[in-house]
Amino acid sequence: MSVHDVDGMNVGYARGLFEEYLENPEAVPAEWRAVFESGDPDLLQSLPGLARLLETLRADGDGAPPPAPAPKVEEQAPPPEPAPAPAPEAVDHELLGAVAAAASLIKAHRTHGHLAAHLDPLGSEPVGDPALEPELLVPKLTPELQARIPASVLRVGIPGETLADILPRLRETYCGTIAYEIEHISDHQERVWLRQAIESGRYRSPLTDDEKKRMLARLTEVEGFEHYLRRAFLGQKQFSIEGLDVLVPMLDESLSLAADTGAHEVVIGMAHRGRLNVLAHIIGRPYEELLREFEGERTIEAVTATAEGASGDVKYHLGAVGRRPTNAGELTVSLAANPSHLEAVDPVVEGITRAEQTDRAARAAPHDPSVALPVLIHGDASFPGQGVVAETLNLQGLIGYTTGGTLHLIANNQVGFTTDPADGRSTRYSSDLAKGFDIPIIHVNADDPQAAIWAIRLALAFRRRFAHDVVVDLVGYRRHGHNEGDEAAFTQPLMAQQIAEQPSVRDQFVEALIAEGTITREEAERLAAEQQTRLRSAHETLKTTFGAPSADAGDRTPEAADARVVTAVPAERLRELNAELVSTPEGFTVNPKLTKQLQRRVEALDAGGIDWGQAEALALGALLVEGISVRLTGQDTERGTFSHRHLVLHDVVTGAQYAPIGHLSGAQASFELHNSPLSEYAALGFEYGYSIAAPEALVLWEAQFGDFVNGAQIVIDQFLVSGLPKWRQTSRLTLLLPHGYEGNGPEHSSARLERFLQLAAQENIRIVNATTSAQYFHLLRRQALDPSARPLVVMTPKGLLRLKEAASTLSDLSSGSFAPVLDDPNADREQVRRLVVVSGKLYYDIAGHETRAAATSVAVARIEQLYPFPVGATEALVASYPRLEEVVWAQEEPQNMGAWRAIRHRLEDAVGDLPLRYVGRPWRASTSEGYPTAHQRMQDRIVRDALEMPDTVPVPSITTQDS
Repeated sequence: MSVHDVDGMNVGYARGLFEEYLENPEAVPAEWRAVFESGDPDLLQSLPGLARLLETLRADGDGAPPPAPAPKVEEQAPPPEPAPAPAPEAVDHELLGAVAAAASLIKAHRTHGHLAAHLDPLGSEPVGDPALEPELLVPKLTPELQARIPASVLRVGIPGETLADILPRLRETYCGTIAYEIEHISDHQERVWLRQAIESGRYRSPLTDDEKKRMLARLTEVEGFEHYLRRAFLGQKQFSIEGLDVLVPMLDESLSLAADTGAHEVVIGMAHRGRLNVLAHIIGRPYEELLREFEGERTIEAVTATAEGASGDVKYHLGAVGRRPTNAGELTVSLAANPSHLEAVDPVVEGITRAEQTDRAARAAPHDPSVALPVLIHGDASFPGQGVVAETLNLQGLIGYTTGGTLHLIANNQVGFTTDPADGRSTRYSSDLAKGFDIPIIHVNADDPQAAIWAIRLALAFRRRFAHDVVVDLVGYRRHGHNEGDEAAFTQPLMAQQIAEQPSVRDQFVEALIAEGTITREEAERLAAEQQTRLRSAHETLKTTFGAPSADAGDRTPEAADARVVTAVPAERLRELNAELVSTPEGFTVNPKLTKQLQRRVEALDAGGIDWGQAEALALGALLVEGISVRLTGQDTERGTFSHRHLVLHDVVTGAQYAPIGHLSGAQASFELHNSPLSEYAALGFEYGYSIAAPEALVLWEAQFGDFVNGAQIVIDQFLVSGLPKWRQTSRLTLLLPHGYEGNGPEHSSARLERFLQLAAQENIRIVNATTSAQYFHLLRRQALDPSARPLVVMTPKGLLRLKEAASTLSDLSSGSFAPVLDDPNADREQVRRLVVVSGKLYYDIAGHETRAAATSVAVARIEQLYPFPVGATEALVASYPRLEEVVWAQEEPQNMGAWRAIRHRLEDAVGDLPLRYVGRPWRASTSEGYPTAHQRMQDRIVRDALEMPDTVPVPSITTQDS
């Protein structure tokens, strides 16, 4: 439609466009934008309808009577000749331009008001923005002109008749001690809701006198606790919260609001700063317990180390759980244990929360975000600096990972350890990363307790309305350096001086309350004295217990029970499950290639040949029927990297999806199956968190290739393998890591088995390299049914997934159990002189080699479980060959990798006086060869050497007895 269509019947259309222009100038056609912004008198003279519209707006603004309405078009007789256009003098061109400028001013405050906000407690001047200055706009918005612009045409939520009325409140709203970044959000509904919520002030109700008194009491407890610790334990690290004291009242408000909306639990993740204060005042741990940590008399579950016992962790890493009364009922509050790796706990908290929100008794695993609230407290240096933050933010909208919105609180010290923001990030704010995920950001001055509470109220209202993450950037400072023994003035002398002169937030709040008559100075002083008395009393009570015998908290790492669980499943049940696992709804069109594969699964029950994917589906299906929940996620897991699983089928006609395993008629528990994002760190951290919160469930995570698991090494090192000795925290989390040398190069061969074996101790994990589908079937069921929960690391195969020799029969699944050691089924024990012991796929390379049949004096056995090492079974294996002369350990990994260096001492014990020899790749810096032909030659050499056949190609020996 042309601009000339504004005349006659289309004045209403022009008004609508003008209102849309005020909302978003870019949303209207360029020619209309030119009309609204130029005020060109010649153009207006040619558009009498627009002239009348603008005259109406002018009249509405200055009280002049509106012009008489034009007669309706249908009542006018056609004029004999064109009538002259109305004189342009009726249009106030200055007002037209002023309205456009006012619209820009409103938009500037919404978009850039944070640049003029007073967010720094230390008083640095905000940078501002010229677009926020009325006098710098064109035309200049003088006070007189502001008074002529009707607020009704500006579409702003702040009440008032004219721009002059609303502008002061607009500045107060967007440029005070609280500021907002919301205009980057792509969802129109979210933007509009936020604007209305912010500008209406509905979440900025002033605190009542009672609320102010409670706030003062809490700030007194927070500050008093830190002061007492510093005096009583001079020089010890406490990572004081001072400078961000209001974080505790913000958490109080978060818990209260969460409970009001139906939450049963709040899960908090945070680093060390302020953690002791949170433990005391949010979790509710008694002062005596925390003071005992400083005294060194520990009675909590994470006890001091003994030779074989739990090693424990420092006091500001420990997790805790408390119960907190609220107006809506009792609320569970948990603080997740975490290492010093900043932000590593983020995905763990998300996983814990998702587990708490999920109903695992229901087949579809429905989850209710209102049940639990995740709260993550970040550092201002780590939020932009640690990649796991971005990985975790990416989980928020994914169906398999969402928790209905996380409350992110940035504890902003305005400095890293000693690193200034200019050296630590490329963005203006530490929170800018969140913009890429359409997350609203609320900045707030940490010395304004009331504004901090307002920020939480808005944040949780947004989360409740849109089930979306929200960030609150709490801008404060760090009063005592990185820790209490650190001298901040060495690297930030000017900031340190400012902080030294800065009164605490409590002191400022006291003065404000005294000034307004809410309290007296004597009342404030009495509160502080009472807090110190409580702390001294707790300390004195604690001292009376020193030297007294304490109850044994159990200083040993709990050993894994040698349970004999039944993993076999009756054949009839397996047949019933198999029938359902290959069934689809009527009218569902399966890919023809998959139809043949599913038909083979039907035939395999009688003919044999149950492959890896089928055995896995039967194992998981049987668990569901027995009432055990299963969650399987990972990279391309629904289909499987190697197209072997196909738990989710896709209709080739409609694109519809159907997962037969999710519709088993006898299922008594939930089944969750999700492709993960292309992430290891956050994805594995999430599953670890889920698994510790759902210890009864079998939680599995699969890597696309096992090589990629090193992207999650921090989760493995700091949580998976050490959570038990540090925090007495374990799980059934199972890692499926495709492993095996098949000529695909250094990045698609090794799941770094050696690293897991190096980390294995005190029965903390289980490590398996299974070689048949039946072994895998029984292994999965043992992992779910064993009463002693431990993480399981499985070196899963690639080529073996469809290898006929690695397949199993129905009787293999309906009887027997997982065997840690598999003997050579064809060996003549009286004839065997050499026992070759292997693990994994290399067994089939040897067994299927062209020279194997001639090597009648060689037996080839498999160690399937590498940790805990099957000592007794290995000794029995060696003893079963009476004429044995030597034992060879063969592996396809280089000598400095794989299992050899970790299990050699175990093998030496098992073989006794017999020679033990290594065969495999020599020491290498890279896992494998890059060319398939080089790989094939090396594999052939390893096999020939294991079987002691002459090599036709002269190469250096790759056998050695050196470690």
